[in-house]
Amino acid sequence: MSELAIKIRIADRDYPMRVDVQDEERLRMAGRLLGDKLREFREGYGIQDKQDLLAMIALATMADQLKVSKEKDGTDAALTERLARFDELLSGVVLTS
Repeated sequence: MSELAIKIRIADRDYPMRVDVQDEERLRMAGRLLGDKLREFREGYGIQDKQDLLAMIALATMADQLKVSKEKDGTDAALTERLARFDELLSGVVLTS
């Protein structure tokens, strides 16, 4: 795979990275979204300290990820249950020619 040398700017600091070409846009988008969150938290909470802002964003992001993971687990369990019931129904069907 081909790698690129890029810089992602977070909280007024550049972070050099070597990334696969296929990951470049995703990482740049993540950097832009992080910049948006920094502004949102700075304006919403009146916090200026970048370390505090980044810690709050990390906490909020992890909480969101846990919520999505829990919802996904619930969806997966419900889907598995439905498929099992469907399989039982199909097992009882007798096909005639």
